[in-house]
Amino acid sequence: MATIKDGTGTIMLAAFDTSCDLKKLEAGRPKVGSNDISIDIQFCGMCHSDLHACNGDWGSKKFPIAPGHEIAGIVKDVGDKVKEFKVGDRVGVGCLVDSCRSCDLCQKGLENHCPGAVQTYCSDFPDGKGANMEKAVGYYTNGGYSTDITVSEHFVFHIPKDMDMEYAGILLCAGITMFSPLNRHILERGGGEGKHIGIVGFGGLGQMGVKLAKAMGCEVTILSRNRKKESAAKALGANLLVHADEKAIKSAERSFDLILDTVSAKHPIGPLASILKVGGTMILIGGVSQPFEISALQLAFGRQAIRICNRRRSRNAADARLLCQTQNCTGIQGHSRKRRFSSLSGDVSWRS
Repeated sequence: MATIKDGTGTIMLAAFDTSCDLKKLEAGRPKVGSNDISIDIQFCGMCHSDLHACNGDWGSKKFPIAPGHEIAGIVKDVGDKVKEFKVGDRVGVGCLVDSCRSCDLCQKGLENHCPGAVQTYCSDFPDGKGANMEKAVGYYTNGGYSTDITVSEHFVFHIPKDMDMEYAGILLCAGITMFSPLNRHILERGGGEGKHIGIVGFGGLGQMGVKLAKAMGCEVTILSRNRKKESAAKALGANLLVHADEKAIKSAERSFDLILDTVSAKHPIGPLASILKVGGTMILIGGVSQPFEISALQLAFGRQAIRICNRRRSRNAADARLLCQTQNCTGIQGHSRKRRFSSLSGDVSWRS
C-alpha cells in the first residue's frame, strides 16, 4: 500500500536485506482521499511470496520492505465518497491495491493483468492517484506486516460476521490463487462431479486447494515426495500419491483432469504431466523463477497444456469468499501463520 517514506505513525515489520531478518520500522500512510479507506490491521497471513520478495528470489532490491498481502482488519476511517464501507466494518485486502481502472482488462475484472497494476508491496507507487497520495509517489508500496493501511475501496472486501477473522485474509491470496484455476477449469466446465484433481505440494496452498476442490465435488489426490503427510491428506478427504515413485506414476498415467502445482522450488514436471488425461491441464502456481524443462512432443501426444496462474483477480475474491463461507473452507490451522498487530507501539503476537 502507499507509503510515506519519512512519515510517522505506522509501525511495520520490515526486511532490511535478503537475510529476511524482520525488524521494526516506522513510516507513514496517506490520509484517506474521497474513495479511500483506512484500515486498522488485526491479522496478516504469511505467504511464501513474502519470502520470495524479501530474499531476492524474484530479483527485488527494494529495502527495507514490509511484505504481507493477506490482510484482515477493521475500518477506522472512510472518504466522503465511499459507499460500500463504514467505520467498524470487518474487511480484507489482498495482493492488489490499485490499477488504472480504465483499460479493457480492468473493465473485465482482470485488474491483476493491468499494465498499471499496483501490488500491495514492492510496486513503485504511481502519480495521479490524488492529492492525498502525493507524498507516496515514487516510493514503493509496503504491505500488511504493519499496523494500518490506506487503500481504495475498490480493492477492499467485506469479511462476513460469521467468518473467523484471523483466517479470512488468507482467502485473499491462497484462497484466490487456488480458486481461480478451479473455477476456470472445473466450475465453469460443468462442475466437479467425476473430475479428478491432483495437487502437488501440501502446504497452505495445497490444503486450501483440497478444501475448495472437495467443496466443488472433485476427487482429490495430493502428489507428494513421500508419505509423511498421508494422514493429514486423508483427514481432508484426499488421497496421496508419491510422485517420486516411478511405478506409482506409471500406474496413474492419464488419470487426472487437472493438476495444480503449488511447489515454490524448481522440480521436474515431465513425470507429473504424464498423469494428465488427454486434454488435461497442469497449472504452475508456485512462482518458480527458474525455467522448467518439458518435451513439447510429450504434451502433443496427450493434447495436454501447461499454464501459469496469476492470482489476485478481484472478481474471484468475492466468489472464493462466498464458497469458503458456505463450505467451511477457511480453517487452515496448523499449516498457516498469522501476524497480529495489536497497537501502534509495535507489539506483535504470533499464532500458529
